[in-house]
Amino acid sequence: MFPIQVARVYDLPPERGLESRVLVDRLWPRGVRKESLDLDAWAKNAAPSTGLRKWYGHDPERFEEFAGLYLAELAIEPAATAVAELRAMTRERRLVLLTATRDLERSHATVLRGVMTDGSL
Repeated sequence: MFPIQVARVYDLPPERGLESRVLVDRLWPRGVRKESLDLDAWAKNAAPSTGLRKWYGHDPERFEEFAGLYLAELAIEPAATAVAELRAMTRERRLVLLTATRDLERSHATVLRGVMTDGSL
């Protein structure tokens, strides 16, 4: 399994390496034109549900509860299939999970990387 990195979509270098780039947000990032973002996939189904995302609101005090609820969502369809597809990508090359979130430490992308790295679900 190749490494998995989490990065902000706004901080991506224009030159592309050998990695697979996957947007893991349900919504398209503000201010980014679809033609300008060099992606391999957009894994909307791996993102938290709209209700969970809105409830969390990136409130650091809610992160632990959010992470638990998000893990539960990842265990059911269609998210479980999306996670399996992302795991399959890590067999071929390094994977970069892209998000528009400012706080990468307390983001769904970091939770998703943890799930994919430790093999749970």
